[in-house]
Amino acid sequence: MKKVLFVCLGNICRSPAAHGVLLSMIEKEGLKEQVGVDSAGTSNAHVGHKPDRRMSTAAKHRGILLESRARQFDRSDFENFDLVVVMDQSNYDSCKAVALKREHLEKLTLMSEFTPSFKQKDIPDPYYGEEDGFELVLDMVTEGCENILKKLNNG
Repeated sequence: MKKVLFVCLGNICRSPAAHGVLLSMIEKEGLKEQVGVDSAGTSNAHVGHKPDRRMSTAAKHRGILLESRARQFDRSDFENFDLVVVMDQSNYDSCKAVALKREHLEKLTLMSEFTPSFKQKDIPDPYYGEEDGFELVLDMVTEGCENILKKLNNG
């Protein structure tokens, strides 16, 4: 089984959205035995919280349920996951700072590596913005998750 971890700052908007989107794709494709998914945040500010209600509502309108609970990223995640996908450069730097081995860094990547249709290098944090920010994040992580699944299926 290949395991993917999505990481953002608080684990209540972007990474749970990607988690839910990929989980939905895995279920539709019948890949629950082949691909695992989770999400985490570099901050501990929202540990135990459900995803932001605005993100949950936007995802629900697309038929995607966000049911994860926020947790903090831990160094051991590098050992437990095959791919650690971060939402922005700040999250990348935070994860990179706790990596102990070259193999850890080889697992670490920006979500924008999987979103070629979008010019942004970072997946924008919609938390302090308007509703359309949540829609943009869902558009971006949907494309990213499609490409992540392709990468996992191709080896």
